[in-house]
Amino acid sequence: MSIITLLTDFGLNDEYVGTVKGVILSVNPFAIIIDITHNIDPHDIIQAAFTIKSSYKFFPKGTVHVVIVDPGVGGNRAIIAIEMAGHIFIAPDNGILTLLVEEGNIVEIIRVDNKKFFLKSISQTFHGRDIFAPVSAHISSGTKINNIGTPINKNELVKLSIPEPGISNKGELVGAIISIDHFGNLITNIDSNCLRNFCRPDAGKKPEIRIGNSKITDLSKSYEDSGSNSPLVIIGSRGYLEIAINCGSAKDYFKAEKGDTITVNLSD
Repeated sequence: MSIITLLTDFGLNDEYVGTVKGVILSVNPFAIIIDITHNIDPHDIIQAAFTIKSSYKFFPKGTVHVVIVDPGVGGNRAIIAIEMAGHIFIAPDNGILTLLVEEGNIVEIIRVDNKKFFLKSISQTFHGRDIFAPVSAHISSGTKINNIGTPINKNELVKLSIPEPGISNKGELVGAIISIDHFGNLITNIDSNCLRNFCRPDAGKKPEIRIGNSKITDLSKSYEDSGSNSPLVIIGSRGYLEIAINCGSAKDYFKAEKGDTITVNLSD
């Protein structure tokens, strides 16, 4: 089985996604191509970093993941391939794989520089088509990643400065909205373990989540725990705390944007 996933900020209004798939299939006509998403907000490397971390583990081992949010395309940034946890990731070296690298289990890291596996003509603006696509297709056909470039050390990779939740001088757990999904749910960088550790010292108290001037007390187990068009907080499918509106958009309800602060206190 040769599965290739695509995660990009290309959108679907242009020919970009289609031509990437065309190149892949020209090299490996037996490839199974899966779109994780092409609706990462333009140039949002942090959103893409969280998305690939949350999604890759649901694919079979041996899957090749192509991750392209590449504001530096055509410049000095390198392209890298990483083999880890039974998967292979191809991405620009701009920090987009930071969260995966932090997980460990890395087998090999390669700077993709063997032009034998590129298209013959390389544009300055579309390496997704001209480099990422053919390289991923060759790997999915059985080419080992150490044949596509030069081995490098983990310490040579660009590391993204990704906002992490922390404790304020008031003793609050402070996080941020890092993504807003199609339904308007506000996905934060506070994961379930972080929230559990914050609540544990005061067992029996309920988390009180504040966004702007609004607050929501306690977590819901499902959307229907809240009335229609009412706010709730839930641990979503990615494992992160989310603020939602039952049958509505939390983005619109709270007039929220990515980067907005979320605070968690404990209440009786």
